[in-house]
Amino acid sequence: MLDTRSIRIDDYDYPLPDERIAKFPLARRDSSQLLVYKNGAIGCHVFSDLPSQLPDDVMLVFNNTRVIQARMHFRKATGAVIEIFCLEPLNPVDYALSLQSTHSCRWLCFIGNAKKWKEGSLQLTFLHDGRKVTLSAYRQAQHGDGFEVEFSWDDNSITFGELLETLGELPIPPYLNRPTEESDKTTYQTVYSKIEGSVAAPTAGLHFTPAVLDAVRAKGVPTYELTLHVGAGTFKPVKSEVIAEHEMHTEYISVSRALIEELCHSPRRVVAVGTTSVRTLESLYYIALSLYRNPQAMPEELRVEQWAPYLCNPELSRAEAMQLLLDYLDRTGADRLVSATRIIIVPGYRFRMVDGIITNFHQPRSTLLLLVSAFVAGDWQSIYNYALSHDFRFLSYGDSSLLWRVEC
Repeated sequence: MLDTRSIRIDDYDYPLPDERIAKFPLARRDSSQLLVYKNGAIGCHVFSDLPSQLPDDVMLVFNNTRVIQARMHFRKATGAVIEIFCLEPLNPVDYALSLQSTHSCRWLCFIGNAKKWKEGSLQLTFLHDGRKVTLSAYRQAQHGDGFEVEFSWDDNSITFGELLETLGELPIPPYLNRPTEESDKTTYQTVYSKIEGSVAAPTAGLHFTPAVLDAVRAKGVPTYELTLHVGAGTFKPVKSEVIAEHEMHTEYISVSRALIEELCHSPRRVVAVGTTSVRTLESLYYIALSLYRNPQAMPEELRVEQWAPYLCNPELSRAEAMQLLLDYLDRTGADRLVSATRIIIVPGYRFRMVDGIITNFHQPRSTLLLLVSAFVAGDWQSIYNYALSHDFRFLSYGDSSLLWRVEC
C-alpha cells in the first residue's frame, strides 16, 4: 500500500505540444486513428477497422451517459457576470428526479467570479414557449471548491432539465481553450448517449458511428450499456507530489441486472469503452466484496472509497462476485444496481473485471494516465511516444486506442 500511495506524479509527465491537442473533432467520427497495443506490440489502424480488431470472444460495454448543458451565466445589477456550473444534484439527489423538478432543486456547483456574489439571489429571465420565466439562484454553504446553490423558478410547467436546455451552455473541456460552439452540442455527445447527468463526455465513445456499432454486432460481439455520470473532477489535475494526497471525486453509477447476469455467466472477455466504464466495472467487484463481508449491507454501505481496492487481497472470481450482486438485487427487489464510487486506479492495481480498453490519449500528470499505466503494466511511455511520433491527435476530440492487458 505504501508503494502505491507513494507514486510520484512527476513520473507520469510527458511533453504535449498545444498543436497536438485536437480542438475540434474530425468530420467523420470513425475516421480517427486507432492505436492497437497488445503484449508490447503496437499497430496503427483507422477506428472504422475496430470490428476486425476485436476477437470473437469479447463483449463491449459502453457508458450511455449524456452531457447536460450545465453552465449558466447570470448578470448582477452591477454588471458583474457570475457563472454557475452545475456539478451534481443534492436535492433531489437522484439525477433524473432533479432534472425533472418543476419548481426548485439544489445542486453542488462551481461558481465563477464567486467573490462578486457574496450574498442575496441572482435572477435570470428568459422566454420558454413564448412565456416569460424567471430563474432565481441562491448561494448557500461551501464544500471544498464547490457551493450549494438553490434554484427556483416561477413556472411549474418547465422542468430543470428543460431550463438547462434553454439557458445552459455545454461545458466542453477547459484545455480546448475556445468557447462552446453550436456543433459541440452534437459532436460532444456519443451516438448512444441516453441518460442525462454528465458534465463531461465519456470521450472514448465519440469515435463510434452507427455503422461501426452495426459491424461489431454483425460479428457476433454483444454490446451492453451502463451509466456513470462524469463529474467536473475528470478535468481535475493532480497537484500533489504523490498520489496519496490527491482526492478523487464521487461518481454515480447505475448498472442493469442484464449486464450483471452477463458478467456472471458469460465466459466472454470484457472490453470497456472508456475509463468511465472501466471505473464502473471495477467498482462492481468491490461492491460485491462489501456484500461478501456483509450480505445484509445497506445501499449506503456499498459505496466504493478511493483506496478500498488496495486494502485487501480478495480471491473472488468474477462470477462469484457478480452472483453476490444478483443476490443483492433479488433481496432488494431492484432491477438495477445504483451506487457511487471514488475508486482510483493506479499502478499496482489488480484488474478484476476488464480485459481490454478503448480509450483516448490523456493529459500528462492525470489520474487517467495512471489508469492506463496500471492496465499496460507500466508500458504507457512506449504507447504515448508512438502516438506522438505518428501524428496522433490527443485528448477529448483526439484519436483512440485499443489496449489489452498483458496477460490477455
